[in-house]
Amino acid sequence: MRPVIKADGVSKLYKLGEIGTGTLSHDLQRWLSKVRGKEDPFSIIGAVNDRTSKENDGYAWALRDISFEVNEGDVLGIIGRNGAGKSTLLKILSRVTLPTKGHVDVKGRIASLLEVGTGFHPELTGRDNIFLNGAILGMRKNEIKRKFDEIVDFAGVAKYVDTPVKRYSSGMYVRLAFAVAAHLESEILIIDEVLAVGDAEFQKKCLGKMGDVSKKEGRTILFVSHNMASVKSLCTHGIVLHNGMYAFEGPTHEAVNFYQKNSNLNQFLNFDLNSKNIIGNENIKIIEFKVEALHGDYISVSSGISFECTFFNVKVGINLDITFELVNSEEVKIFHHGALIAKSRDSKEGVYKIKGHLPAYTLNAGQYKFNLIFGENQRYVLFSESELIGFEVANESLGSNTEILPGILRPNIPYEIDFQK
Repeated sequence: MRPVIKADGVSKLYKLGEIGTGTLSHDLQRWLSKVRGKEDPFSIIGAVNDRTSKENDGYAWALRDISFEVNEGDVLGIIGRNGAGKSTLLKILSRVTLPTKGHVDVKGRIASLLEVGTGFHPELTGRDNIFLNGAILGMRKNEIKRKFDEIVDFAGVAKYVDTPVKRYSSGMYVRLAFAVAAHLESEILIIDEVLAVGDAEFQKKCLGKMGDVSKKEGRTILFVSHNMASVKSLCTHGIVLHNGMYAFEGPTHEAVNFYQKNSNLNQFLNFDLNSKNIIGNENIKIIEFKVEALHGDYISVSSGISFECTFFNVKVGINLDITFELVNSEEVKIFHHGALIAKSRDSKEGVYKIKGHLPAYTLNAGQYKFNLIFGENQRYVLFSESELIGFEVANESLGSNTEILPGILRPNIPYEIDFQK
């Protein structure tokens, strides 16, 4: 197999909050260093893209010294936590942005789906956008015509194909965008985690199509997802990124295991309200979030869990709501459950505390994490944070069996047994 993508020492440095360095003297120093063939004098600042700390000079590496090769027909899974640099890497490979250092060699045409509606013109119809995207890939009109009906049928938008895409829902948008990227004749397909927008049936359809594209057509796929089950079923190889740096490369199951074992999510978060590192934004600030055993000294199948969030609210006079989303290590959603904090547009500025629990014999043994979403009037997102808290439910043996039983739930079912002749 010949390599079709080769990344060599790819790095991306950003100045946070501004375009350029922010000062004329810094710009001149960078320009002089470039002319003299020397390293950027500010590139040593912000050496790690750590979301929990703020660098003094506002520089951060989104990527740092990433090198790998992808062979023809490979399906490469790129995994890592939010902020690890996955999307930045895909943008560099797609030539949306240039690396600060290093270079990328790509052999073949690339079709990218980096976010909802990438490459679509909102004023044009679905039909026009299909032909526009094909032309960008260098395809002739007759070639696109051959694929047109297949694309529309796959996306399920036949009724709206002559409607401007700005009127499409996000689900329709992503269905058409994926269908265009997957069906037009590019050698390399790059998919960011936009499939989360679609429903479960469409996600399954997309994964099946990507499998066909790789195995039957011999095309190369780069796939970013937080769904580890999808990564394991689709990908032949995996790369793990952590804080913008290369952490692991190997067979998919080994990459997924490495990522899950090294997530290092806190079971307890606590911040001073004036802390620079506090998690939040101008609307919501997380003061404390903790997960504990409901009964006993540690979390197990029979202990149940309690979870508690203390936060500072800024928005006054709204219907304030909070949603707790629990996911397991395979990124399967265990529940997505919300509560109204203020019901009659009577939210106040200040500290709120909310506590919930799951009873014993609910969760199976394994690793879990909480996502958190704050909303206004049950329509607008005020603040959200993924993978905020992580915890492990300890296993409990059943007789001589010490292995973790299959399934998401681990109920203690009181069976009734009656012997009849």
